[in-house]
Amino acid sequence: MKNYRFPVTRSTLSAKELGAFIKDQYQLNENFTCELFRTGMNHTYFISSGETKHVIRVYSHNWRSEDEITEEIKLLNLLKGNEITVSFPIQDKNGEFIQEINAPEGTRYVVLFSFAQGGKIRFIDKETCFYIGSLMAKIHNVTLNKAIDRISYNKQSLIALPYEHLKQYFPGKLTEMEFIKEFGESFRDSDFDDIHRGVVHMDIWYDNMAIANEKEITIFDFDFCGNGWQVLDIAYFCKQLFFIESDKKQYEAKIQSFLNGYRNVRALSDNELRLIPKAGASVFIFYLGVQARRFDWSNIFLTENYLKMFVGRIKSWLDYYKEKEITVVNN
Repeated sequence: MKNYRFPVTRSTLSAKELGAFIKDQYQLNENFTCELFRTGMNHTYFISSGETKHVIRVYSHNWRSEDEITEEIKLLNLLKGNEITVSFPIQDKNGEFIQEINAPEGTRYVVLFSFAQGGKIRFIDKETCFYIGSLMAKIHNVTLNKAIDRISYNKQSLIALPYEHLKQYFPGKLTEMEFIKEFGESFRDSDFDDIHRGVVHMDIWYDNMAIANEKEITIFDFDFCGNGWQVLDIAYFCKQLFFIESDKKQYEAKIQSFLNGYRNVRALSDNELRLIPKAGASVFIFYLGVQARRFDWSNIFLTENYLKMFVGRIKSWLDYYKEKEITVVNN
């Protein structure tokens, strides 16, 4: 029994051995060193030598298929080809983008990306918000009416399936679960019939962008890219900023700057603007479902207190915009 080898659900690869593997596959010189940056949905490593730096993403086992990663790479190359500033995939010595590693838990895929220059800035100023809006609009222009062979975001994938994932851990009688169910019942795909569709990023916020000199912005981490209403990206950024910026006067000023930057590149309809609260709430419910799918029950993300906090944020977001509507009508 002492020699029994237990299976694992997730491993952390040795940075030293991964670095040696990458140096060989990409013909990097021996001066490059590899270090683990962070673990999470996928694992991220940096490999660098002097001023040259790359990012290694190690996809979790059974998280993304090779075909899904291929679609992500095609999208990034399309954006790069249209001079959109994104972190892009790098080919190895054989012209391949995807490496396959036999980890203890099974097959894991590895992709090397360019490093996004600049820093992560949590409290973004108005001017930078304008440039983020412009960059998002440029991405949407390139991906408008296009589709990739990945998830399509709609009521089923955004709300119905996440609710089913959450039901594995929380009883339906919980107030927060009842809220999600009721929100889903009020959500109709037909509300978005006249909204621009295309390929969406689904996770554009400060943690997935590098900013240099206020206006040089690079977007990265397209792990959740898929097909859907492009207002989902707009709404998600707005909702993240809503919780980062406690001063709602500052929030309003920054969001207007962001939307102005977007509209400087492409138009936004009144209906798209009206749907921002509903779209933002739906994306946050989707990510609750992701947490239920990807995190062990013992993880802090899957506690009743966390659910109450997270759903409370969704409610406060919707209440804020409901109050704004009432104020506008009364005025």
